Amino acid sequence: MATMTLQEAADQLGVHYMTVYRYVRLGRLPAEKVGGTWEVDPADLEGLRRGHDRSVRPKRSADWTKRLEARLLEGDEAGAWGVLEGALSSGSAPADVYTDLIGPALVSVGEKWHAGKLSIAEEHLATSVVLRLVGRMGPRFARKGRTKGAVVVTTPPGERHVIPSLMVADFLRGAGFDVIDLGADVPVDPLIEIVARIDSLVAVCVSSTRLNADRAIRRVVKAVHKSAPDVPLFVGGSSVVDAAHAQALGADGWAKDGPGAVDLVLAAVG
Repeated sequence: MATMTLQEAADQLGVHYMTVYRYVRLGRLPAEKVGGTWEVDPADLEGLRRGHDRSVRPKRSADWTKRLEARLLEGDEAGAWGVLEGALSSGSAPADVYTDLIGPALVSVGEKWHAGKLSIAEEHLATSVVLRLVGRMGPRFARKGRTKGAVVVTTPPGERHVIPSLMVADFLRGAGFDVIDLGADVPVDPLIEIVARIDSLVAVCVSSTRLNADRAIRRVVKAVHKSAPDVPLFVGGSSVVDAAHAQALGADGWAKDGPGAVDLVLAAVG
């Protein structure tokens, strides 16, 4: 069956054109832009109609993730933010948005790029939107009250992916820690300068996602342990496959994800 324009979809639903456009921007109605015009699959419109008629809003994280991914691939920051706001208003906590929406959406985009279904430009477009979304989500993790100590979140030299470390930093802020987030591709010497001057430092967390990062991670681990021997260093990210791998690199622990990093740091401070 042929696709429909947004106006045709609006006529089918009996709503204003801008209402359907908002559905697209929020990810409620899948659509593809062809030659500057949004086109809708009638099957997707029927799915929306059934949900629309019953006033049902999707609650499963997979639904929100699909919506978010669609907006990311369009480079639609406003629409992507609308998806996050929809999930939050439906009861998702900020941490859930990271673990159940943004994280899986990025994994899906990455897998499609590796499979040749997306160009590197499309992958970068989605990533740039996520960077802005995480920037807007950050304040929602802020906590008042006495700090549990300072944590340095960093990446090894050569690491270009910063989003995982940004999310880890927010998880730690949400747990009551002061976080010094150094971003991507951090040289060892400037890192050690930062570590050495923080009196309240309780942990260093190193995030790495690139292939063949063992040598760079070992350099970081060795330097931090030499500079601050009483401060535990934890590693995570796809470069480090499990706790045994982390131990082989000299780290004091391994975190599978952001919540795992929080658990490690909380255990370290008792």
